Amino acid sequence: MLLCVDVGNSHTTLGVFDGATLRCELRVSTRRGWTRDEVAAALSQALGLVDLHFGVLTDAVLACVVPPALGPLCEALRQYAGLEPLVVGPGIKTGMPIRYEPPQDVGADRIVTAVAAHRRYGRDAQGQPNGVVVVDFGTATTFDVVSPVPEYLGGAIAPGVGISADALFARAAKLPRVDARRPESVIGRNTVAAIQSGLVLGYVGLVEGIIARIKEEVDWPMTVIATGGFATTIARESTTIDEVDDALVLEGLRYIHSRNRKAEKDD
Repeated sequence: MLLCVDVGNSHTTLGVFDGATLRCELRVSTRRGWTRDEVAAALSQALGLVDLHFGVLTDAVLACVVPPALGPLCEALRQYAGLEPLVVGPGIKTGMPIRYEPPQDVGADRIVTAVAAHRRYGRDAQGQPNGVVVVDFGTATTFDVVSPVPEYLGGAIAPGVGISADALFARAAKLPRVDARRPESVIGRNTVAAIQSGLVLGYVGLVEGIIARIKEEVDWPMTVIATGGFATTIARESTTIDEVDDALVLEGLRYIHSRNRKAEKDD
């Protein structure tokens, strides 16, 4: 079984694949001060929730945007699972040229989701190639554009919904912390509803505005895919988002692992 790990700024997502079948998806909090043994304990406890353990794992692949967490995670997998994980980064075969400058500045998670999005949504209903845009609602809200070729072209980065809500609470003394939920009306009748309107519908406007400008800059059709924590909430209000797919990062990791391990065997 293959362990896929995506270490994000706030959460770490774990997935275990049996062949092409996703057996489970788990989330734990990301800690920058992790030690090897703390990581191992967290992974073991999470896997135990679905009656799995280190002994059933045959390989691992990682994407990490938190550098201090990467070393302890790799050490934990070596020590307790006997695995040498494949780490997504420079030199890894993705099947997709990176046109970002410099290429190594693109977060590993963005490349992984872009690869998976192209594989899943890179053709229209008639089987013709089309581009994709991935809108990832994580700690940051990122927009990643992939051409029909495919090539990773770049995108946009904005503060995430959660960060914006936290900043508003921290910097405005009289405003309460609220959950980012759809308001009954864009015209909030109380402070909580007004903040929710600004957060949720404001981000709908952000997404639709950036997607409209992306479409103006290219001459090919595209599919817009949302993923991440607030994807469903924003997608319900947006006419721009075509699909919501929370399995993109895990599926992308599985594909990249398969491609690179095959290349190692061929060499």
